[in-house]
Amino acid sequence: MVAGGQGLRAGQPVPKQFAIWRGKPVIRHSVEAFVAANVSPVLVVIPAGSEIAAQNALKDIPDVIFTTGGDSRQQSVRRGLETLSSVGPDIVLIHDAARPTLPLPVIDRLMTALERHPGAIPVMSVVDSVTRVSGRDMMGTPEKRENLRRVQTPQAFRFADILEAHRRWTSEDNAGDDAQVAQANGMQIALVEGDEALHKLTFASDFAVPSPVVRVGTGYDVHRLTEGGQLWLCGVRIEHTHGLSGHSDADVAIHALVDAMLGAIGAGDIGQHFPPSDPQWRGAASRQFLAHAARLVNEAGYMLGNADLTIICEAPKIGPHRQAMRESLAEILFADVANISVKATTTEKLGFTGRGEGIAAQAAVSLVRI
Repeated sequence: MVAGGQGLRAGQPVPKQFAIWRGKPVIRHSVEAFVAANVSPVLVVIPAGSEIAAQNALKDIPDVIFTTGGDSRQQSVRRGLETLSSVGPDIVLIHDAARPTLPLPVIDRLMTALERHPGAIPVMSVVDSVTRVSGRDMMGTPEKRENLRRVQTPQAFRFADILEAHRRWTSEDNAGDDAQVAQANGMQIALVEGDEALHKLTFASDFAVPSPVVRVGTGYDVHRLTEGGQLWLCGVRIEHTHGLSGHSDADVAIHALVDAMLGAIGAGDIGQHFPPSDPQWRGAASRQFLAHAARLVNEAGYMLGNADLTIICEAPKIGPHRQAMRESLAEILFADVANISVKATTTEKLGFTGRGEGIAAQAAVSLVRI
C-alpha cells in the first residue's frame, strides 16, 4: 500500500491518506478491503515521521507492517518490496492508498490474469476527447480514444519478477506506476477491467460530504379561529363563519408545509424567514412564504418529491375543497398535483380543535436531489 506522499492538492490538514473520508481514514478503507479479500500481510509505505498517524488510522487491523517511503513513488515501492522479501510472497498487489474504494471483483480479475502473465493491471476506457497541449494551446491532432486507457491500482505481479524490475530501474524519471517499471524489464502486462469506484482522491472537492439523494422534513402549526375573519387553507379561501387569526393570512396548512420544506434542508423555520414582529408581513398571503421555501429548496440542489398534508379540525369540512387545495399547492410549488396529498381528520371533539377553537396542520415532505 503506497501511502508515502503528502497529498497537498487535497487541501486537508493532514496528508490525505490519513484524512477522514466517509467516516474513517482514507487508508483504512482499502486496507480493510484487502483483509476482507484474505490478502496478508499488508505492508504500508508511509512518510517519515507519520508512524503514530498511521498506527492510529489502522489500529486493531491484524498483520499490518509499516515501512518508510523514499523520495519518489518508485523508491517507496522498492522499499516496500525489499521489506516484503523477508516474507517471501509469491504474488504482490501494489495499491495507491488514495484509492479507498476497492471492489473485490477487481482483485479476482487480477489474480486470474496472473495465472498466465507475470503482471496485470486494471484499466478503464477513455470516453472524453484527449489532445496534447502546450500551455493553453492545442498541439497536433487529437489522440485516438480507442488506443488509450486510464490506469488504476491495485497492480498485481509475481513478486520475484517485480522486485527484480524495481532493482534494475535506473531511469532518473519517476515511474508513473509499477507497470512502467515492469515493462522496462521486459515483463508482459495483462490488462483487466477496472472499476469507476477506484477513483483516486486528489482534490479538496473529493473530500466534500456528498449531499443525500433524499431528504425529509416535517412541520406542524396551529392558529386560533376567530369569528368573522377570512379562512385560508392551502392558498384557497373557504367560506366559513370563522377565520384564522395570525400576523399574515394565517394559512395554517401552508405554514406547516413551509416548516417541513425548510426543515428538510436545515434552513430553520418560518418564523426566522418571516418574523411576526416584522410589519411588512401583516396580512401577507402565505403562498409567498411557500414560494420562498420552494426557491430555497431548489438553491440547495433539491426538488419536491412529494408533500403529505393533514388538516385537523371539526369544521369546515375539508373534503369538498381537497382537490382545489392540491391544485393550489401544486401551482405554487411548480409540482405535479399527483405528488401533493391533502387529508383531513378530527380529534373526536377533544382538545382545542375538537372544541372549534382553532385549526392545526401537520406536513411531511420528501425532497430529491436534482
